[in-house]
Amino acid sequence: MVLMFESLKPSYELSIGEILSLTFNLYLNNFGIFFIPFLIVSVISALLSLPMLSYAEEIGKIDFTGPPDVVWNKFWSIFLTLMALAFITAVLSWIISNIASGVIIKSASDFIEKGKTSLSNSFNFAVSKLPSLLVASLIVGILTTLGLFAFIIPGIIISIMFYLVIPAIVIEEKGAFDSLSRSRKLVSNRWLKTFALSLIVGLIIVVLAVLVSLVLAPLGAYSSLVSTIIISVIEPISPISSTFYYYSMLAKEKSEKIPPPPPPPF
Repeated sequence: MVLMFESLKPSYELSIGEILSLTFNLYLNNFGIFFIPFLIVSVISALLSLPMLSYAEEIGKIDFTGPPDVVWNKFWSIFLTLMALAFITAVLSWIISNIASGVIIKSASDFIEKGKTSLSNSFNFAVSKLPSLLVASLIVGILTTLGLFAFIIPGIIISIMFYLVIPAIVIEEKGAFDSLSRSRKLVSNRWLKTFALSLIVGLIIVVLAVLVSLVLAPLGAYSSLVSTIIISVIEPISPISSTFYYYSMLAKEKSEKIPPPPPPPF
């Protein structure tokens, strides 16, 4: 699938409002190509979680009035199986989510630079960068988690510092470790702006997720599966906005390298 679009590569540093406006315009005008990757991720994740729901229901069916040794043997058997399934599901979801993010950022980058994109080419490219994406996301995830445990603020700083790691890997084809330093360099002197953009995008996704969950609450245990699929409609906003932000910071970086005009002769 190849779609055409006008070039959107900025020549100057964009404001947050401009980034969000360009993000929504690009997404709405090319809804299918950006929605499909996250829809696939949501469907796969939902299917992977079904066995977990079944085992969770089995725990509720245990007759705890029976012989203690029989009850606990059955409980631990189901519980350990449930934990193993949860671990496998988390790992697989992490892998396919990284692929989806890579596909979206590559597609958005192609639109911005070339005015066209190919979903199949974006997928193949994202898969080729999967080792770097996984290593970088693992490092950032661990550092951010440790930072959040250390009075929260360090975790926020780390997430801001490495906000553009995936665009650096996908667009500049940096390695996992080089992408960390590249992201930190791109967001330098724009930490508050980076935080504000990530906060706004995060709030949009969270608010919509909560609203969808409340509407689907009557469906019971399976409401989470349905809501996950519906929420996938809004999730592409995050990687698309980070792509526009990357190009905005790239324009800022280039403007800082332009030498000042020569002084007047008198």
